[in-house]
Amino acid sequence: MSGQDLRKVVKDKYAEAALRVASGRGSCCTGIGSIDRITSGLYDASQSQEIPQEALLASLGCGNPTALAKLNPGEVVLDLGSGGGIDVLLSAKRVGPTGKAYGLDMTDEMLSLANENKRKAGVENVEFLKGEIEHIPLPDNSLDVVISNCVINLSTDKDQVFQETFRVLKPGGRLAVSDVVTHGEMAPEIRKNVLLWVGCVAGALEENEYRSKLASAGFENIEIEPTRIYRVEDAREFLSGQGIDVDAIAPQVDGKFMSAFIRAAKPRRDEHGCGPICRK
Repeated sequence: MSGQDLRKVVKDKYAEAALRVASGRGSCCTGIGSIDRITSGLYDASQSQEIPQEALLASLGCGNPTALAKLNPGEVVLDLGSGGGIDVLLSAKRVGPTGKAYGLDMTDEMLSLANENKRKAGVENVEFLKGEIEHIPLPDNSLDVVISNCVINLSTDKDQVFQETFRVLKPGGRLAVSDVVTHGEMAPEIRKNVLLWVGCVAGALEENEYRSKLASAGFENIEIEPTRIYRVEDAREFLSGQGIDVDAIAPQVDGKFMSAFIRAAKPRRDEHGCGPICRK
């Protein structure tokens, strides 16, 4: 499948999910196999009370970057692939009225839902932008923090995503994302079968490859912290429904997929005002 074809599949899936929530037909996870094994239980009761219910129902994330990222009053934050806006709205509350939270999404239906959730939440320091995460429509050195929730894995050009993220961050700015990564290599046919149940993580990187790509883009202080490790039992019901012998592949996949919180930083300028590019 080409990058353009995959983008259309993702766009259609998220459009359908947004329309499902907007029409009151349930959460995004309804009818999407066992993806709820990944998306459920990510936000605690106090956070759920801070935002419209539709924002919570529209979440297709694999973590909670707003709970793990340190956001300070006055900072400017961008959420890559912001969907129904849950992480943008939560971030806006963290950075306060002197800060700002942007959300970037390529799907009109999700943007419409996000703006409606913004209206219901009554927050002013939020702006939702239409665009692709490979081409961020914001100036160089304009953001303090970039977050994302299980979206970067969907891109077919992750190097471009990381380069763009590096570009828009201020020197000393932080990347703080939740994503799905794999631990160790596995046979392509096994990977393909397992990814039938992991729905939104078809492009999950191996953890060392993730580190390497971030470093190549210029990031430093890279950390990958597992937040949820998926066992074969998480996928048993769905995989069995696909005619796959789960017990046969269990030794090769059990514990190989995990949600993780990934941190990295853009280097600060040195005493001469020079960043990492001009030092090369």
